[in-house]
Amino acid sequence: MNTSDSEHIAGMLLASGLTASPTPEESDLIIVNTCAVREKSEEKLYSLLGRLESLKEKKGTIIGVVGCVAQLHRSKLWDKKPSLDFIIGPDNYGKISQIIPSQTRKKVLFTEWSPEWRDQPVQQIKRDSKVSAYITIMEGCNNFCSYCVVPFTRGREKYRPIPSILEEAEELASKGYKEIQLLGQNVNSYIDPETGDNFAALLENINKIASIEWIRFITSHPKNFIDEIAYAMKKANKVCHQLHLPIQSGSTSVLQRMNRGYSREEYLEKIDLLRNLMPDIHLSTDIIVGFPGETQVEFQETLGLLANVRYTNIFSFRYSPRPQTAAAKKEDNIAFEEKKNRLIQVQALQRKIQLEKNKSLIGQTQKILCTGISKKDPHVYTGRNAGYQVVNFNSPNDVFDQFIWVKILSCGPYSLFGEKAEFPSFSR
Repeated sequence: MNTSDSEHIAGMLLASGLTASPTPEESDLIIVNTCAVREKSEEKLYSLLGRLESLKEKKGTIIGVVGCVAQLHRSKLWDKKPSLDFIIGPDNYGKISQIIPSQTRKKVLFTEWSPEWRDQPVQQIKRDSKVSAYITIMEGCNNFCSYCVVPFTRGREKYRPIPSILEEAEELASKGYKEIQLLGQNVNSYIDPETGDNFAALLENINKIASIEWIRFITSHPKNFIDEIAYAMKKANKVCHQLHLPIQSGSTSVLQRMNRGYSREEYLEKIDLLRNLMPDIHLSTDIIVGFPGETQVEFQETLGLLANVRYTNIFSFRYSPRPQTAAAKKEDNIAFEEKKNRLIQVQALQRKIQLEKNKSLIGQTQKILCTGISKKDPHVYTGRNAGYQVVNFNSPNDVFDQFIWVKILSCGPYSLFGEKAEFPSFSR
């Protein structure tokens, strides 16, 4: 979602007459787009700003901070980094092109909220990919999970009208894009502000667009993931059988303290429904270890859930208190070393599961969307399969930005490796 925001910002700057610089040292303007979900990302921000201060001293580079940390800390950022020229929250990106051309040394702060959806000109988006594109369908969150800062940085939920979403998808299809990813802090709660149609209806509408071959979406909240969405995924032939459904903890008691709104058993019922409808579905999740009060028994329940569900991949983190959240008022009573140890256990178990699952794919021929060249080997292509797994492969000819077939020859726990193959086309 931050990548998508950065694409919007870059497009606005280019439309206002600026050009991209190859390095920070050659830039007259540097904008740092931030995330506030974890404490570590904030620490990285301040470290980066410290390194950028020398550029301001040498050549007067204009430096601004945008995004969730800008919204969360607002003018307090100037206490730590007085050299900043502007601070802009996520609901105010449209104002960037207004302030940049006439930027003076007067500091600028924009962090107010709008309760209504504000469309940005999609024609200006500077997309990183020529084949896969993001489409934002909603902003904000109403859930107030006790550990999560998002409602305080992105505000309450607001939804983009379906006609606007479909217009952007149609435009992308006309430009040759083959994959779209629908974005929002909680896409499952989506409601069209004009008709009241829900997320399942939106999937059905987008599925009708010619040329688009793959549809994905993120992020889903289990509380709002109703059966109708699962059935819509099954029915819509272009929706990838892949879902990120964050559990956070495998313990019902921890989930209650997290204010997640579902139990372990209710979550597993959703997993059973998804796998009954789509046996080939690839599932991923988020895990937080060391939440205040998490006992060894509760932690073992998380390990048990991972062993039970056997996710294709996970994102796992040590708990860190975030400002303004309910959990930040509780004692952070799990020692850092214990959090670290629990995270190591989670990641070791998941690594074992992923390696086993990936080995079972050797010999299969899969449809792959090529997205570029491998970072580790300039002679190898890379892409994603329908399950959003990384697939590196050899090809005798240029396959950039294309769907191709790849036979899987080997694997590691985090990626697959293969070679271009011939295979008859089919619907998914």
